[in-house]
Amino acid sequence: MKLGLKNDEVRLETYDPEWKQEFERVKQTIMKFTGLSQNRIEHIGSTAVEGISSKPVIDILIGVDDLEQVEKQLIDGLKQAGFLRLKVKRPGEIVLAKFLDESYDEKTHYIHLTDYHSELWKNLIFFRDYLNANEYEKEKYEKLKLDYVKRSSTGIIEYTDFKERFVLEVFMKRSEEE
Repeated sequence: MKLGLKNDEVRLETYDPEWKQEFERVKQTIMKFTGLSQNRIEHIGSTAVEGISSKPVIDILIGVDDLEQVEKQLIDGLKQAGFLRLKVKRPGEIVLAKFLDESYDEKTHYIHLTDYHSELWKNLIFFRDYLNANEYEKEKYEKLKLDYVKRSSTGIIEYTDFKERFVLEVFMKRSEEE
């Protein structure tokens, strides 16, 4: 299993069951250095969807009681686990990354720190579970991603924007189910 993407690179790899094992290994490391309970750490993104091609980066969702009051102690613990806080600004989210090496050229893991059970938390978990439970939707999403990489191997922001409509439609299904 090879993980990692360079800045602005967009590349998909065939599903690898080792992605789940890697998530579990990193989850244990995060728990060791932060004291977070396991129910606050979730595997999200396409590497958490069985059988789907994905960017070779493990996405991890961590829920905290109050994002506005994240303690330095938690950020320090995540740093000890190998994650550095990024300057990325997203509403309701702090983003950290783990890198392949000290050149900081390739990111291998992301942490999305958000409020536990917030809308974002619920949407990201729902998205993963929905795709795992719906083969047709999973295939549709994978085709969409493959269509992008056929045209370009760069443009991570454009890639994310390209998928946005599909993602938002799935988020809406969560609202309809509640």
